[in-house]
Amino acid sequence: MIREKEFNGGPGLGMLLVFLILFFASCAWLVLSVSGGSGGGLAGSIVLMVAAIIGLAGLYVVNPNQAKVLQLFGDYVGTSRKAGLRWTNPFYSKKAVSMRTRNFETGKLKVNDKSGNPIEIAAVVVWKVVDTAEALFNVDDYINFVHVQSESALRNLATHFPYVADHEGEMALSSHTAEMSVGLSAEIQERLEQAGVKVIEARISHLAYSPEIASAMLQRQQASAVVAARSKIVEGAVGMVEHALQMLSEKGLVQLDDERRAAMVSNLLVVLCGDRHAQPVINAGSLY
Repeated sequence: MIREKEFNGGPGLGMLLVFLILFFASCAWLVLSVSGGSGGGLAGSIVLMVAAIIGLAGLYVVNPNQAKVLQLFGDYVGTSRKAGLRWTNPFYSKKAVSMRTRNFETGKLKVNDKSGNPIEIAAVVVWKVVDTAEALFNVDDYINFVHVQSESALRNLATHFPYVADHEGEMALSSHTAEMSVGLSAEIQERLEQAGVKVIEARISHLAYSPEIASAMLQRQQASAVVAARSKIVEGAVGMVEHALQMLSEKGLVQLDDERRAAMVSNLLVVLCGDRHAQPVINAGSLY
């Protein structure tokens, strides 16, 4: 596996001045040779001019957050990262690779979650190239490689977790976004290790049930919320009834037999647990 090695060449400004001087000197020599009719001077000036032009071809510019990968007839020579005007062997090929941080959003993928429910999911991935040699020589197209492997990792993540937790404490896509982001970043990084790419962040940007089951799942969520609310109401009502009976007994305001106590408990629970206001019926006669 090819690893990146640094090769910055030489400073370019001095070499630019040298080859410009040689080029103009060869032009002047050529003019003098033509006017003087000197065949040897003519040949020498042409050779010098060609050498100056070839030397100028060795100049290249490295921009900030950019690298130039240098090759000689297919052989990897090194990577130049030092910004500025540089000079190297004119026969080296130079390919630019951006070292800037990039991001992209995957398409909305339709997959089945752990529970088998079809969902739509998408993610935003932030990444950058850290090893130019691996990015260029270990994979065919590193940008496309990042996109495909990110979508594959996202699909794999979605199939291992449910959309909503079926049991208390269970990891779910909708409720554990931080944990999902960490897991997604780790899986994408593992897949992209050979491509010389570092994943900075990966976060779910879209998560929803598929349209064909969205309405049914919404009713299910509403029913679950109603059941949870009712359970809380019943729990509170039982506590209030218990407290009321305890206070009546302690203060001795009224003595109730088991049948009347059961009726009182039933009436209080109906009043406290009902979803509408109860209409009271006032007993104008005796208690019994």
